[in-house]
Order: sequence, then C-alpha cells, then structure tokens
Amino acid sequence: MDVFYSDHYTLPLPDGHRFPMAKYRMLRDFLLQEEIIDESELKASPLADEELLCLAHTREYVESVRDGSTKHEIIKRIGFPSSPGLYQRSCATVGGALEAAKSALRDSIAGNLAGGTHHAHTDRGEGYCVFNDIAVATRYLLQQNLATRIAIIDLDVHQGNGNSSILYHDPGVFIFSMHGEKNYPFIKVPSHLDIALPDHADDALFLERLDEGMRSVAAFAPDYIFYQMGVDPLKEDKLGKLDLTFDGLMERDVRVLSFAKERGIPISLALGGGYADPIELSVQAYANTYRVAKRIYGI
Repeated sequence: MDVFYSDHYTLPLPDGHRFPMAKYRMLRDFLLQEEIIDESELKASPLADEELLCLAHTREYVESVRDGSTKHEIIKRIGFPSSPGLYQRSCATVGGALEAAKSALRDSIAGNLAGGTHHAHTDRGEGYCVFNDIAVATRYLLQQNLATRIAIIDLDVHQGNGNSSILYHDPGVFIFSMHGEKNYPFIKVPSHLDIALPDHADDALFLERLDEGMRSVAAFAPDYIFYQMGVDPLKEDKLGKLDLTFDGLMERDVRVLSFAKERGIPISLALGGGYADPIELSVQAYANTYRVAKRIYGI
C-alpha cells in the first residue's frame, strides 16, 4: 500500500497558532513505530505543478499564492501566514493526493498523510485549506479517462464546501458530505448529498446516518472513491462538537473501506481534520484508519 507524506514541508507558524502542524510528522512516526505500515510503503509526495493546480483553481489565484501576492482577506480566511513554504506545502499536498489516486488504480487502495483540503474554492482558500487536492485529482482522473464516475465520501466534521463549489456541476461526480450541522462553514455549499448531524451526535447516530449515505453512494455506482477520513468527529476534538469514540470512528472506516473492497472500487485516503486536545488522540485516530485498511485489504 503506497502511502504518501509531505511533512518535510512545513510552515513557520507564530507561537500559539491553533493549527497542530506537528501532527503530520507525528502520524508518520506513529504508523512506523506501531508497525501499521512499513518504511517501504512510504513515498515522498511530489510537488504538483501550476498546470495541475489550474484544473481546479484560477491561474490568478495559484500565481498569487506562489509569489506571495494573495489578498490579505484571503490569507486571513485561510488562517496561515503567507510564505514561500505555504505554496510548497500546498503543492505537495496536491501532489500526494494525485499520486495516491494513481496508486489506488493499480493496487486498489492508497493513502495521503495530508490533504482533504475541502474548504479551498476555485479562486480562494479558507479554513486552513489553500488548494483543493481532491478536486484537482478528481478532474485529472476524469480528463485522463482513468475513471468515469467518482464518489467523494467526506466524513470530516466540517462540510466540504470547496469540493461542492468546484465539482458540483462536473458530470460523473457525486459528493457525499456528512458533518456537524452547526459547525464551520456556517454557510454550506450544497453537495449532491448532505447529511447534517446535531451537536453531540454519538457513534450510533453517526453510523445510522452513514448507512443512509452509503446507500446513495451505492446507487451512484462509482468506479473510483476519494475518502476524506477526517477524525474531528472524535469527542475530544476541540473543533468537532460531536461525541464519537475511537471504536465509532473505526467502525465508520470499516463500513466505507469494506464497501470499496467488496465492490472492487479503487479508493484513496485523504487525511482531513483532527484537532484533539491532546493532539496525540487525533494521531491515534488517524492511525486507526490505516489499521482498519490493512486488516480489510489483507496487506
């Protein structure tokens, strides 16, 4: 199973910044220490070039991030300071997503230890998302005739407004987002299927509604799946407002990954959100998804 990483690209964040940048390297180390993945499965993510980024973003926006001229209001909405590292890290996130998608077409499943940047829109980023990795990779697969019917299963606690604003009208795409009803973004961009959960939804309610959503995914009959496996529905997450346990998140992963495996649908994993206190809980939850993947695929 190829697993792409980009934690060697980092950002100079000010002291006290609320984004847990360290979690990416922590996760890679944890996966190796726990022998969930082997060193031979890890691949450094390449940098996506400007032409790839422009599959989902305006050239003006891409160039503004590259040369540091992004408007202040957009940088403020992104939540990261402008820097050369911001462009490189964001390109690596997209590059890892695209390589994971290609790898999944060969091997049935692959992962990106970053990505799921589902709040990035065509002409701007927001919510710690600069470029939309899933949108770029989706359009690449469709344009290269590597897939014809792509489902995005987005189970991050925050609704994937950027996925929907970019891809909603693209033929051959079905976006399913299940998220907190009263959580960010407070103005949602409708997906093909949105399931909004009340605050403090527990494992049972989450899994019940997930089954409803997966029936719609089955009806769409995808030949490729992007799985945004955000772990911010975890009860201990600072930004989540839901009450899922480790066991509930793992059962979520069992249902999504078993769905793909049983139907022979290639699937790639995008990391998504995770902001637990302490952050080690998010790292453990992310790693659990890979435990489930390894078990289900027998790899």
